[in-house]
Amino acid sequence: MAGKNQAISTPTVGLFVTCLVDLIRPSVGFAAVKLLEEAGCRVEVPQSQTCCGQPAYNSGDKSDARALALNTIAAFEGFDYVVAPSGSCAGMLKHHYPELLGDDPETAERANKFAQKVYELISFLVDVREMKAVSAAFEANTTYHDSCAGLRELGIKKQPRELLASVKGLTLTEMDEAEICCGFGGTFSIKYPDISNAIVEKKTGNITASKTTCLLAGDLGCLMNMAGKLSREGKRVEVRHVAEVLAGMTDTPAIGQGDEGTQ
Repeated sequence: MAGKNQAISTPTVGLFVTCLVDLIRPSVGFAAVKLLEEAGCRVEVPQSQTCCGQPAYNSGDKSDARALALNTIAAFEGFDYVVAPSGSCAGMLKHHYPELLGDDPETAERANKFAQKVYELISFLVDVREMKAVSAAFEANTTYHDSCAGLRELGIKKQPRELLASVKGLTLTEMDEAEICCGFGGTFSIKYPDISNAIVEKKTGNITASKTTCLLAGDLGCLMNMAGKLSREGKRVEVRHVAEVLAGMTDTPAIGQGDEGTQ
């Protein structure tokens, strides 16, 4: 499948797995690889990758964030593209690395060059590889949560909905305030738990009001936060990363029902 960059017919993609996917939900990483290969890419997963540095960056620890950023850039410099199944991590790589490393001409140049080839997974499939449909099937009435970083930093809104429309058996019902924060916000939910809980309570209310049976999103942190709240409220809603559905890899337990537990 040819993408917008016609010079790269079979691009090499370095998959930035993300900490949460690696440690808690590896199935999302496998789904990402399948989708990327279906889009005509050669995928590799650099073993030297670690955290993107966002928790340190958001907490004011610029020194550690900078070290993690330099490690990430070094691990992925040899690829045509860097793709992450997370709007939050992709936003850190694409928008905050140039800021974090911009005080030195050499690191600034590396960060800017690196940022230009970073994409969130679904955005990459639709906007770069021009994927129009998938061959997956999933019998469910779903609703979709737009994560803050994906929507506001990367402009991800229509892309997942376009691909979900091609999933056989899937119905997408929009919830009220789909674009409103779920209350996770990484370290925000730790620093301000009462505010975070109030925000996610409103979100789960909108999910329930949509009368859907499955919640989808593109960020695992958001999904774990909402799955945990839904579980504590006794609400039976299946929660999944959108990549798992698009790849047809829904045999694993839903988020909050497997080994990762509820948050």
